[in-house]
Amino acid sequence: MDSGLFAFFLPVTLALMMMGLGLELSVKDFMRVGRYPKVVFLALFTQLIILVSIAFLICKVLNLPPLLAVGLMLLAASPGGPTANLFSYIYKGDVALNITLTAINSVLCTFTLPFIVNLSLLHFLGEKTAIGMPVEKIAQVFLIILIPVCLGMLLRSAAPALAYQLNRPMRLLSAFFLASIFIYALFKEKNNVVLYFADVGIATAIFCFSSLFIGYLVPHLARIPEKQARACTFEIGIHNTAISMTIALSVLSNTAIAIPAGVYSLFMYIFAMFFGFILTRKGGHLMTGAETSKI
Repeated sequence: MDSGLFAFFLPVTLALMMMGLGLELSVKDFMRVGRYPKVVFLALFTQLIILVSIAFLICKVLNLPPLLAVGLMLLAASPGGPTANLFSYIYKGDVALNITLTAINSVLCTFTLPFIVNLSLLHFLGEKTAIGMPVEKIAQVFLIILIPVCLGMLLRSAAPALAYQLNRPMRLLSAFFLASIFIYALFKEKNNVVLYFADVGIATAIFCFSSLFIGYLVPHLARIPEKQARACTFEIGIHNTAISMTIALSVLSNTAIAIPAGVYSLFMYIFAMFFGFILTRKGGHLMTGAETSKI
């Protein structure tokens, strides 16, 4: 699979998987999320404030080279990606919450991302390079998420029996495609993997683990229901590396700044699968009757 075909195949695949998510959703799911703004606020605060602060701390403690430090800050400032919805779907999180958070954060990052990255450039490089948010990337996030999800929801509403029959196959197909994407990414960068990991592997691994762990811990300590806590875990821990790399390569025109996002994209699949496995093994914490009544 060449890069051109992959560039076409990936959005189409994600769109199909998003349609699978829609098979499990109804309008009531989004109305329920709207009635509980606490979890939305916690997730956004964790992602925009706590994680950005952790990324800055990692840069300083590990004394990362300036360009790589800017790259890690760019990654931290990026919103959750469509893949977060897929992991939440596979590991039984609140997908409606994921989609809501992705939509809100994708809009917010048009303001927060340039602000954070410009400050990072000034701090680490002593340069002030004004950047904006690529509008086409924001549009792509919405197209990949909202339209296929709406189609899935319409199918569920029009033919609930068929949607139920398709649910498990779509979940398995989603897991297969996630594994395939990871394997392809690893194969494509096989010649640079060792070098990239040597430069920024420890920093991105710490940041990835911290994102997932804190993404679950904060909602859990706030007594958020388990299903929503899982959604927060993946929304906060799975960043949109495509946006990070696009800005690094096309806006800032610097390959080194894109490296943290590239390495992170490998770690996040492994760590997210590990976290998902641990959460599902807990069993008893998954949406007990008492938790369901709270929602």
